[in-house]
Amino acid sequence: MKTKIDELTERVIGCCFKAHKTLGSGFLEKVCENALMIELERAGLRARQQSPIAVSYEGHRVGEYLADVIVEDQIVCELKVGDAIGKEHEIQLVNYLVATGLDTGLLIHFGKSVTVKRKFRQHHVSKDHD
Repeated sequence: MKTKIDELTERVIGCCFKAHKTLGSGFLEKVCENALMIELERAGLRARQQSPIAVSYEGHRVGEYLADVIVEDQIVCELKVGDAIGKEHEIQLVNYLVATGLDTGLLIHFGKSVTVKRKFRQHHVSKDHD
């Protein structure tokens, strides 16, 4: 039985595939992000672009990152374009999850096709979608 977060994740992934199918490959990350935002809105999902993520160390703010997209205040989406995604991108997403306190993240690669890796703040069995 699917959980609500699983259903939300599937909806977000569907939006990724729709944006890629319509847009095609070879565009800059920002173009893909903007297309994804249109699809998320069409799907009735609340999403924020370039949301600041504060990083703290022992109670002190030591930095800030920008999450590409946060959906329904539950899923951090990190978008990448180019030839491939690497382990460093997965680590980046997990760090965003730790900093936000959110449990679920999607590493979305807009290449020749869409590749999505689901990441968790805590260890879970991961599902990859191609």
